[in-house]
Amino acid sequence: MIDDIKAAARQRLATEGPDLSLRAVARDIGVVSSAVYRYFASRDELLTALIIDAYDDLGEAVERGESAAPRRDLTARWMAFGRSVRSWALEHPHEYALLYGSPVPGYRAPQTTVGPAARVAFALASVARDAWARGEIDPTDDGAEPVAGAVARDAANVAEAIGLDAPPDVAARMLVAWTQLFGMLSFELFGHLIGSVDDNDAFFDHATATMARYVGLRG
Repeated sequence: MIDDIKAAARQRLATEGPDLSLRAVARDIGVVSSAVYRYFASRDELLTALIIDAYDDLGEAVERGESAAPRRDLTARWMAFGRSVRSWALEHPHEYALLYGSPVPGYRAPQTTVGPAARVAFALASVARDAWARGEIDPTDDGAEPVAGAVARDAANVAEAIGLDAPPDVAARMLVAWTQLFGMLSFELFGHLIGSVDDNDAFFDHATATMARYVGLRG
């Protein structure tokens, strides 16, 4: 029953967006609404289940894609990570929008979503951690000034959260690359590149490789 409810809810995501109605979901699977409420006490509880499933599915796809790249080739691992995120997003556009689109009115994600959400970040962070440990990352050789002030403090917090024993400059650039990746995906999925980019595959690879160099990976 839980699988049926979530499957119907995902269909509703595709047609009506994330403002789900449990009564409508119940109609879709041919049961009375009280039957659905026995498994999910509210819309928010159902949304949380969908969000955790989506994060875990994306995390698994990214971990599988990144782990298939040669361990010594850090740029290849970086590219595999980006391509895995994009492939999943293109295959699951409505789940992607649920995770990274506009906030759902009235919904506040509980702490239980934090762990699944972090899987994707930790997959990317593993590339930076390995690069730093091997001395194969240098975010300052382009002549940019080191980060300072509030940016440095935020970057240090990010580095601690992802287990990256590196200066704030590395974490700051990782965070820039992270936001660039998902911003670019959102532009593609939500139609903002139409008329500007004809070959989305080529543009994505170009941007992802550019971010690898920006972070400091060399190769």
